[in-house]
Amino acid sequence: MNTEFSQLGLHPQLVQAATELGYTAPTPIQADVIPMLLVGHDVIGQAQTGTGKPAAFALPILQNLTPEAAGVQSLILAPTRELALQVSQAFEQYGRHLNVKVLAVYGGQAYDRQIRNLSRGVDIVVGTPGRLLDLMERKVLDLSTVRTLVLDEADEMLSMGFIEDIEAILKATPETRQTALFSAT
Repeated sequence: MNTEFSQLGLHPQLVQAATELGYTAPTPIQADVIPMLLVGHDVIGQAQTGTGKPAAFALPILQNLTPEAAGVQSLILAPTRELALQVSQAFEQYGRHLNVKVLAVYGGQAYDRQIRNLSRGVDIVVGTPGRLLDLMERKVLDLSTVRTLVLDEADEMLSMGFIEDIEAILKATPETRQTALFSAT
């Protein structure tokens, strides 16, 4: 089956961004997950590294954003700062034709910049569990408006001992949120 991004129900701006980035056809994980996330289903996705998992969740999240809505609409948890940066850059690339504000938060970076950006308002936060908890404890990150939560490399986060942190973060989000878990193993 030869599927194109335009056949997945994505907005033309998102199809255009994918095309500009050199994508010709969705990978199997993208073709399976994108339609399910677009209609609001919770998903668990497993695919090898390098198969485009970030696009599988970023494209539907970007499509489902409500422009000018107050508060963080989507939260993506990543086990490492490198992955948090990679995923936030992917959101910026896929959302290049949209007015979307993405913020990566992780340890090793000054709090001031992250707090300043949060106070200005962001649509999507991509972060590591420890820094997310720190920002929540400082009362500068409110997750009560999150509509979509993604645990990227969920298996890795659990093996790194982040279960209690993840549970605390989940409790701060609405029960009605859409949830997606992704892993490479």
